[in-house]
Amino acid sequence: MDLVTQTPRLPEAGETLLGSHFFTTPGGKGANQAVALAKLGIPTQMVGRVGDDAFGQELLEELRAAGVQIDSVLVDGDARSGVAIIIVADGGKNQIVGVLGANGQMNNEDVERLIELLPQADALLLQLEVPIAVVRAAAKAAHEAGVRVILDPAPVQTTQLTDLYPLVDILVPNEVEAGQLVGFPVNNQETAAIAAHHLHHQGANTVIIKLGAQGVFCATADETFFTPAFSVNAVDTVAAGDAFAGGLVAALVEGLSLRQAVVWGAAAGALAVTKEGAQTAMSDRRTFDAFLAERGVE
Repeated sequence: MDLVTQTPRLPEAGETLLGSHFFTTPGGKGANQAVALAKLGIPTQMVGRVGDDAFGQELLEELRAAGVQIDSVLVDGDARSGVAIIIVADGGKNQIVGVLGANGQMNNEDVERLIELLPQADALLLQLEVPIAVVRAAAKAAHEAGVRVILDPAPVQTTQLTDLYPLVDILVPNEVEAGQLVGFPVNNQETAAIAAHHLHHQGANTVIIKLGAQGVFCATADETFFTPAFSVNAVDTVAAGDAFAGGLVAALVEGLSLRQAVVWGAAAGALAVTKEGAQTAMSDRRTFDAFLAERGVE
């Protein structure tokens, strides 16, 4: 559950600021991405855990209302639901502190529930808000089943992901996460290209680096390209990366090219930042298609 406050600017260390308003909204990177996909009309199964508490029940209800299948989400009676404390400054920049809660209790039992779904799956979206051992096991199972694996390496809990990279078809960090993975700042096309080269050398396949308002840099074994960001009035950037993942994977599932999929991801991310919240900011398919048509995207 996201606990969000709006402030004029982000606080300095040790500083107390007064926020203008506060609200709660369902979040979690995996759940956000599942909602993004489901709202774009892609049949989506969620595998995860929530706590046996009020937040957990609300999270499940919101997933169900968005069209996400939740039969493989376990209610963990020994843990509280995960939360994220989010500060959003005027202009959309944010700071986030996540507490994993039930997400941190995931283990091989959850991977077994995933394995049952893989025969009917086109893609597996993974994030790092669950134990890294579970991420590795899930990626390995999907890789062996011939299911495309997409990893959003956030939050970056470790830079030791080299044994995971060969199991991942597409790695999708933002500029901060890319910098954490390679050990130097990534803030433009040039540094993104260098970072992608380093990640390829470490075993990554396709690398897509989100550069915020600049756009998206993509590097495969055969080509590199840059997709500019869509210009919109940003209100809240909290869910932009998750929306990007939803748009990207929706396009791939529908058989579009990687270049087209990156454009879809950029469009979904752009639409999400025009609204407050995470899952509530995800676009439905009609709005998404209209946005693409208005921008001349085929």
